Amino acid sequence: MEQYFVRDYTGAPFELFGPAHIGFLLVLLLACILVCVFRDRFSPRARSIARWTLAAGLVVNELAFHAWNIHNGLWSAKTLLPLHLCSLMIFATAFMLAARNRAVYEFTYFVGIGAGMWALITPDAGIYGFPHFRFFQTLIAHGLLVFSAVYMTAVEKFRPYPGSLRRVAVGVNLYVVLMFVVNSLIGSNYLYIMGKPETPSLIDLLGPWPWYILSYEAIGLAVCLLLYLPFYLRDRRHPPDVDGCGDAARGRLSAPEKGIV
Repeated sequence: MEQYFVRDYTGAPFELFGPAHIGFLLVLLLACILVCVFRDRFSPRARSIARWTLAAGLVVNELAFHAWNIHNGLWSAKTLLPLHLCSLMIFATAFMLAARNRAVYEFTYFVGIGAGMWALITPDAGIYGFPHFRFFQTLIAHGLLVFSAVYMTAVEKFRPYPGSLRRVAVGVNLYVVLMFVVNSLIGSNYLYIMGKPETPSLIDLLGPWPWYILSYEAIGLAVCLLLYLPFYLRDRRHPPDVDGCGDAARGRLSAPEKGIV
């Protein structure tokens, strides 16, 4: 068993779109489909258990990742502070699940699904293939991000509004500016805005630095618009009661909602 936690893993390296990778993606897809199909069968108690279980899973999985890096002498402030979008969203999503916070949900929906799917397609697992700890940890971390957003949308009936797009776009770009300052101060490369990651990724297809950052932004915008499309089409038929700027969007629950949590 210890061999599946070692730093110098001698087993098979991670195989992009290999059987184990594809298998995990299919399991995640099936889980998302099932939670949508049975979304109205969750009792109030079941919803609470599901939210807290997902929140705990996100935090425990991330802490295990940091513990593994510390144990193997790999942890560094230049690479492993929770400042990458997915790392940041893991803790933000855990808070959102526990608190049912609608403001954070907007970022979980757009950034969690968008960045999470990107990372699931090209995981940063390095040499650690199935069944090493890092194989499961990497895929579970991003899989839970995606599944949590789907769960909150399908079961808890949260949803983004037109104002959500603006807030997420402004928030993410302000965060990029902040990370540029942090990277410049400590010599890090959070968000990969100072250079491309060392492992192969979709960023390799977006051109040289710094132009790939603009391509990255364009892709992010396109993904957000695509994720909002189902709600836009539904709103064309049935206009919503709020536009994303009211009490619901700020995370304050109505009286009926408070009674079921």
